[in-house]
Amino acid sequence: MRIALTGASGIVGGFVLRAAQAAGHPVTRLDRGSGFQLGDAPDLGGHDALIHCAFAHAPGRYRGGEGDNPEAFLRLNGDGTRRLFDAAARDGVDRIVFLSSRAVHDGHPAGTALPDDLPARPADLYGQVKADAEAHLAGLPVRGTAIRATGVYGLPGKWHDLFTDYRAGRPIPPRIATEVHGDDLAAAVLLLLTQPDPPDQVNCSDLILDRHDLLAEVRTLTGCPHPLPARADPAPLRVQTCDRLRAMGWQPGGMAKLRATLPGLLTSSLPQYPRG
Repeated sequence: MRIALTGASGIVGGFVLRAAQAAGHPVTRLDRGSGFQLGDAPDLGGHDALIHCAFAHAPGRYRGGEGDNPEAFLRLNGDGTRRLFDAAARDGVDRIVFLSSRAVHDGHPAGTALPDDLPARPADLYGQVKADAEAHLAGLPVRGTAIRATGVYGLPGKWHDLFTDYRAGRPIPPRIATEVHGDDLAAAVLLLLTQPDPPDQVNCSDLILDRHDLLAEVRTLTGCPHPLPARADPAPLRVQTCDRLRAMGWQPGGMAKLRATLPGLLTSSLPQYPRG
């Protein structure tokens, strides 16, 4: 399957690129290195699928990623995404997978369970842009799916500041969140391309991860003597169910994958502590 991939040099796009190439798919990279930018309507003729991972945002921010320029944020991510999807439909691309976000559900009350078919209710500009793109994709004559991803881990920068603060003995505020490994997200994206009748949207999440438990793993690996943060209250968490992906055979790695990944996330500069 010949795939056009936007955002191939980004975090999620990088995971998808490696997975697609490992599976033997020819991939056309649409990123800064190839001269692509959001707002372009490239010639996608000859491609079987488009995977859209590119997103323009303030550095390190998704929610609030518009910074002080919401007009540019909307033009690039809103108008630009619609223009890209229209180009794919124009050029006969039959399949589109769009990297959406669980942020489309931020307007639902705290503690709400989030099934795959729950209608979007965004609470900010980031979620609104993603929800609008989902709606546009659903109206096109292509087999398109929006994958509503949670937090993604797997690269060293993800928890760098948290690990640094912990090993320095600084106070760590409690927090609990949902996470999925980038490789598992990429596997879900490729799995969707194989479905004869893919759904309009799917959720993609794996772990409910408390900082207490994450740093307990770090303590075990490093011998760091500092106390762990208190556990966070899980009640307000909006947890995605991923029934549609699991029915397709998707199996994320869970805690075993987190434990296998952590040694690589802990940089060589992280100090080792004597074990008592």
